[in-house]
Amino acid sequence: MQIFVVGGAVRDELLGRPSADRDHVVVGATPEALLEQGFRPVGKDFPVFLHPLSHEEYALARTERKSGHGYHGFTFHAAPDVTLEEDLARRDLTINAMARASDGRLIDPFDGQRDLSAKTLRHIGPAFAEDPVRILRIARFAARFSDFSVAPETLALMRRMVADGEADHLVAERVWQELAKGLMEDRPSRMIEILRDCGALARLLPEVDALFGVPQRADYHPEIDTGIHTMMVIDQSARRSFGLPVRFAALTHDLGKAETPADILPRHIGHEERSVRLGEKLCARLRVPGDCRDLALLMARYHGNVHRAADLKAGTIVALFEKTDALRRPERFQQLLDACICDFTGRLGWSDRPYEAPQRLLKALAAVKAVEAGKIAAACSDPAGIPERIRAARIQAVRQELDDTGEQPEQA
Repeated sequence: MQIFVVGGAVRDELLGRPSADRDHVVVGATPEALLEQGFRPVGKDFPVFLHPLSHEEYALARTERKSGHGYHGFTFHAAPDVTLEEDLARRDLTINAMARASDGRLIDPFDGQRDLSAKTLRHIGPAFAEDPVRILRIARFAARFSDFSVAPETLALMRRMVADGEADHLVAERVWQELAKGLMEDRPSRMIEILRDCGALARLLPEVDALFGVPQRADYHPEIDTGIHTMMVIDQSARRSFGLPVRFAALTHDLGKAETPADILPRHIGHEERSVRLGEKLCARLRVPGDCRDLALLMARYHGNVHRAADLKAGTIVALFEKTDALRRPERFQQLLDACICDFTGRLGWSDRPYEAPQRLLKALAAVKAVEAGKIAAACSDPAGIPERIRAARIQAVRQELDDTGEQPEQA
């Protein structure tokens, strides 16, 4: 029995990057042999075990054969006679198909080290086309290793896979899983760029793909379209190390601009409601988790109000807090402000421009929280009038905090 460290751990070691996981391949062993040594089985589709002490994954060397469409359309063969090279050959990219022996030797049958030096993402062989998830994985790796390029032959193969309908067999959960991982990389726009280049974006995220070519507002930067702006916004979310809900909201905040009537471009009047509708459709299709979905829809509907915070009357600000549930969900409201920061700075030359809206709204929110609703309720003889009195007190508190002497509040 021989044990090798494989895949990402070897790649990251050669790049001098930290690696969160260490995966191992075991050659010349059976499941029974590993069980006798105290390994715990975890694999459902093929033999994968956890080490009794380190809890790292150890998988028996295996081969795979295409037996149907999509990610699950494979049959696996794991046996003591499967070689390390045969196991490595089933992997996606040359840089992920290297192994390190226990004596320190590097096993690199597909020249992965060469491609690391050349900063190239290259598929191993024609079997790559059998698994459509690999399209998403390459796009995700491009977001992680943003200075790497996709080999021309690999990009051509990805385009053929999309044209042949392989991407259409991807299940929603796996699309979301890979999209979420890609959004959390250093430069998530590269993921969208690669998916668009191979045609997969139009199949998997048509609402995002439709943004490219749609003009931005002329008073911003007419030389970039809404798609490019969106890419700049998600890169701002990565630059600022925001969490996944903020990054997803950054990706989906302007979806409605793709449906702006041509006769009003480059203005986008009413795009917020269209963005909400398209966002709901996208989230339902990909089964997006609730925290990401809810923030994305809030961002789509209210980011314009946040940007106009300096011009909002006290009553409008209180209405914004009510509609976003800011009093009960202050952490989520902060995430909304974070996403708005990304939208504001995601324009050419604006990345370091001061943005005062969040500070103004947070001051107003603190003033609203300071209103003692219990005392107001106790002093009110008419229970039916309690909500309006509390609301009036909150508006007055905001007005005083922000020195807002305006007359009637407009609606948020």
